[in-house]
Amino acid sequence: MAAPGQGFVAELKGAVTPRAALMVIAVLLLQLGFITSYVGALHKPAPHNLSIAVVAPPQVAPKLVGALQSVPNDAVKPVTAPDAETATQQIKDQKIYAALVFNPAGTEDTLLTAGARGTSAAKAAESITSALEKTQGRTVKVEDVVPLAKGDTNGLSAFYLVIGWCVGGYLVASILGISAGSKPANVHRLLIRLGALALYSVAAGVFGTLIAGPILDALPGSIPSLSAVGALVVFTVGAFTMALQCLFDIIGIGIAVLVFVVLGNPSAGGVYPAPMMPPFWRAIGSWIPNGAGTAATKSIAYFDATNLAMPLLVLVVWAVAGVAVALLAVLRGPRSGGRELVQEA
Repeated sequence: MAAPGQGFVAELKGAVTPRAALMVIAVLLLQLGFITSYVGALHKPAPHNLSIAVVAPPQVAPKLVGALQSVPNDAVKPVTAPDAETATQQIKDQKIYAALVFNPAGTEDTLLTAGARGTSAAKAAESITSALEKTQGRTVKVEDVVPLAKGDTNGLSAFYLVIGWCVGGYLVASILGISAGSKPANVHRLLIRLGALALYSVAAGVFGTLIAGPILDALPGSIPSLSAVGALVVFTVGAFTMALQCLFDIIGIGIAVLVFVVLGNPSAGGVYPAPMMPPFWRAIGSWIPNGAGTAATKSIAYFDATNLAMPLLVLVVWAVAGVAVALLAVLRGPRSGGRELVQEA
């Protein structure tokens, strides 16, 4: 008869296998990573290289540029613009975040901003220029040249729409893998899964756009264009998640969560635009589908599709990489017990 302590140890080993224990540890690390990433990215927004154009006569512009350059911690990246019209167009083309227009006939200058680019960036530009103007005995009024839609008060609709698309992408890929095996049995099965993912992506893109647009009136912009971006985001995230499952079985789902949730969401530029985030998240945000999708969605909704090529290219590269890796993994043959089984007739 086994001692009581030995019996408990045996029960414990039977209830929690070494593989399960490792997965629990992995989940703990993922959870801690989630906390670190979100709190680290969002707890203390501060401007860094916030692009502000100066519109002023030649004898005044160098002084204003120098004053903006002297703001501590490289908060501002000052440039010059020949006139207010050019500066406004540069803001609408997403080349700069704001512009300070000097008024030679009075003491009240104008700060041009784009609330749709990020309310925190606009407020930071206002705070910086107001402090600067105060030292010169001048004041500044703010003019929002790209305002947010009435139904998008905080400018988060595009971000949450993209998060929803990303969640759908990795969840549907995870469900397909869990229900039928992480790795498809052959290329035909892989193509069927990718086809199912493509159909799902189109539906998610269209219905997500309709909900955010006409139904809730939370986001303006072309419905076909936003639907296409949504379909691409969903397919990209889903295809890459499939590839990770083909390579790492169920652990691939955890890696997908790490990439798209832990790293992708806080760095996407939704809550704070890139110049307001710490260096790490600022560096990776535009290269992950979450950030690329958010940039593309905002561009279509508010900026007449300017600067759209790069975020679309990022999404396409991730999608192609996901399909290619999954295809190579299937062609290489079985490597683990997570491969899909083909039932014989």
